[in-house]
Amino acid sequence: MAAAKRTSRRSTSSAGILAYRKGARGLEVLLVHPGGPYWRKKDDGAWSIPKGEIDANDAPENVARREFAEELGPSASIGPLQALGEVRQRGGKRVIAFAGEGHFDPAALTSNTFDVEWPPRSGRRQSFPEVDRGMV
Repeated sequence: MAAAKRTSRRSTSSAGILAYRKGARGLEVLLVHPGGPYWRKKDDGAWSIPKGEIDANDAPENVARREFAEELGPSASIGPLQALGEVRQRGGKRVIAFAGEGHFDPAALTSNTFDVEWPPRSGRRQSFPEVDRGMV
């Protein structure tokens, strides 16, 4: 009997928020760096808006707000959102973006965590933050 083909259950769409604030130097936007061992020493092409995967029954704005709260923690807040549109990343994932004025201190951000086997094939699981730092 042939083995069944495994298909990925990962979503092909994400939603996120480009948070901005009015700073002493003018308009500032918040970008985040992904956490975990794979991104530890990578900066080029790694910085992004806080975003997360959309499931079939999710409204993109709700996903964007949920991910903003999960990835940045209670010290960050966001006001009303304005739709910016969508882009398709090189890997094919569609990202729906919103913008909103926020209140955030990149040094005070606290992200939720995820578990991964690390080092690979070690049998040990470690926790890492989804976002390890923010920058304006």
